[in-house]
Amino acid sequence: MAEKIPHWLTKQAFLAPNRVAIERVDGSTMTFLELKEQSQLLAKKLASLGVGKGSHVGILSNNNVTMIAMIHALSYLGAVAVLLNARLTASELNYQIKDANVIAVIVEDNLFEQGKELEVEKVFNFKQVHLTGAKEIELLSELDLDDPFTIIYTSGTTGFPKGVIHTFGNHWWSAIGSALNLGISDKDKWLAVLPYFHVGGLSIFIKSVIYGMPVYHLNRFSEDVFLDAIYNRGVTIASVVTVMVQRIMEQLGEKVFPEHFRCMLLGGGPAPVPLLEQAALKKIPVFQSFGMTETSSQIVTLSPRDALRKIGSAGKALFPAQIKIEGTTLNEIGEIFVKGPMVTKGYYNNDLANRDSFHNGWLSTGDLGYIDDEGFLYVVDRRKDLIISGGENIYPSEIESVLTGFPGVKEVGVTGKPDERWGQSPIAFIVPQNDYVRKEDILDYAKDKLAKYKLPKEIHFVNSLPRNASNKLVRNKLMDLIN
Repeated sequence: MAEKIPHWLTKQAFLAPNRVAIERVDGSTMTFLELKEQSQLLAKKLASLGVGKGSHVGILSNNNVTMIAMIHALSYLGAVAVLLNARLTASELNYQIKDANVIAVIVEDNLFEQGKELEVEKVFNFKQVHLTGAKEIELLSELDLDDPFTIIYTSGTTGFPKGVIHTFGNHWWSAIGSALNLGISDKDKWLAVLPYFHVGGLSIFIKSVIYGMPVYHLNRFSEDVFLDAIYNRGVTIASVVTVMVQRIMEQLGEKVFPEHFRCMLLGGGPAPVPLLEQAALKKIPVFQSFGMTETSSQIVTLSPRDALRKIGSAGKALFPAQIKIEGTTLNEIGEIFVKGPMVTKGYYNNDLANRDSFHNGWLSTGDLGYIDDEGFLYVVDRRKDLIISGGENIYPSEIESVLTGFPGVKEVGVTGKPDERWGQSPIAFIVPQNDYVRKEDILDYAKDKLAKYKLPKEIHFVNSLPRNASNKLVRNKLMDLIN
């Protein structure tokens, strides 16, 4: 018998109808009752457009409150939301639409021209849905935790992206695991600026309806608006990636964070240790985490009590989750495997990937790391980014972490370059903070901190680094900067 719970938005609207669910920068708000009523009305309008239980419906939108209401609307119909990355090309989007058997795509109004390039029978913008008449149907009052809710495609930095199926239960347990680690306060307000079409952004709004917590909505990242939210709008938690922390620190100058702010949840790959140390000095509570689309957001997170003691660690597995490093002993680097109720049961329409990725209930992540003698996970790198030089394993993130500590270095990306003698050699791409930074000085600085074989054989100064929609560094695009 499948486990069912009351529809989480309906339940929260009943428990706290007048509590703020979403707050915008202009000060306007939407309560849980208003969000429920809007989502249910949209569900009936979508039903008029042919959407029903089991329908796969694409949503193409940047960060937008209506997008969130549309996702809830689909849940009231038992339809599956296929979240499409608004930064992809038409051909990339069409691959995902076809792969996921999408029957219709709902497009943010100002992306409608982009929507016309999509190879799907029905494309509606938000305005068209709003203008559609409502079909009087019975909406779901319960959620079956085993039912699929969303499909989100992996970044696809190598090969074709894979559609990750998330059930309501995956999202539920992700929210519960986070709450058991960070705790819940009635003063909490979570800042949402990561893309909502990625699981890290979407998960904030799932937590919101489960916790009864307001979300501070940002269309896009801006240091000024971000800091205003923290100092003046009561934000207590924010989800970020490394480049955001770097920009916030620059803007902050000598100021420190207010005491009410309790967590900056950092994802998107290993962060440079010097950055984490600087953040600690400024009283910015940065908690590293480890997660992926397949784990419905973070599955390993540093807890508040360990944040300063274990700088550089991603923490321990959240309460319902397990992690292991396959075939290694303590402090030895190997591939990270994860298991738990927030982990996807599989990829949509991809038997080969399912066979390759799942082993006796464990998911192979493709990430490398080690577990110390206290059980803390340290994420080292993506397996595909590993540089093998003369038989030695070199982890780009280690070099990036060292070079980031040099004054005048703003951002660093390291990758391997083919080398006739060694197989591969590490080279670095650096975004300098000013014109006075010299390559020789950077290498002199690094010589004391890195073995000789790890020193970059080349340094290239660039204006920016290639990043995906989540602001993650895409290392396999670095060589394009010089080719």
